[in-house]
Amino acid sequence: MSPRIRLNAGPFVAEWAPQVGGAMTRFDHLSGGERTPLMRRAPDRFERALDAAMFPLVPFSNRIRGGRFTCGGREIALQPNMAGDPSPLHGQGWVSPWEVERVEDDAAELVFNHRAGEWPWDYEARQSVRLTRAGLEVRLTCRNLSSEPMPCGLGLHPYFPCDASTLIDTAVEAAWTIDAQVLPVERVPAEGRYSLARRTVCGQGLDNGFEGWSGEARIVWPAHRLALRIASPDAHRFQLYSPAAGGMFVAEPVQNANCALNAPQADWPALGIRLLAHGETAAMLAVFEPFRTAPGGDRRA
Repeated sequence: MSPRIRLNAGPFVAEWAPQVGGAMTRFDHLSGGERTPLMRRAPDRFERALDAAMFPLVPFSNRIRGGRFTCGGREIALQPNMAGDPSPLHGQGWVSPWEVERVEDDAAELVFNHRAGEWPWDYEARQSVRLTRAGLEVRLTCRNLSSEPMPCGLGLHPYFPCDASTLIDTAVEAAWTIDAQVLPVERVPAEGRYSLARRTVCGQGLDNGFEGWSGEARIVWPAHRLALRIASPDAHRFQLYSPAAGGMFVAEPVQNANCALNAPQADWPALGIRLLAHGETAAMLAVFEPFRTAPGGDRRA
């Protein structure tokens, strides 16, 4: 089992397994001797970030169609990095070990240094994580260490437990329908099946990207009288994966659209991709703040 680091603050405990894609393994709320998971707990022994509670998406989120795109007139070709999916996704951070640069009782700094290869740019990624009495703060950054400009878009991939009563509530403007390979097909209004306004979220058979995200979402577990606020001032897109089998779902704050790198380079800024100059850094802050839901109104957990 990979060594884990544990943070504590107020009623919260969180753990990471840095060697497994810099992944978080648990984020729990403690109250009255009870431990309630706010994210899906990773197994005691696991080898893939896909089995974790949350992992970082760097230096891009979601897929690159066919693993090929053009940057600065040069064609880049990447191999698939998830079994059964021909399109590589989520960058290199989630499939690489991270180092622990600093750890305190309530905070830690994790670092991943990528050396140019298939992805032909050197970069340094960092996760600065902190637990407070209000919840969890994660600041993800990526700094281009290459002499040539590097495309970049960041995100976080948290998994949440759910049952038939679990709700999600957030504002989005549009959704993208997908094909059998989870690649975007058509932009449609976020209505009906694609509405995310106070709706049941478990077992919905969704795996879609959303545009025009408000930057804040709420997840509500009525059975526990507990909810979680997710907020990011730096992510304007939202990805929701809710498998038909239920039991868990994924709600991702992300900066770039699915397959954004496949678009012409001139369209990248509108799709959430930044072209970082040498030494330039992209950043994304996200907070996860639990609160109690009670007849008298919301209050802190």
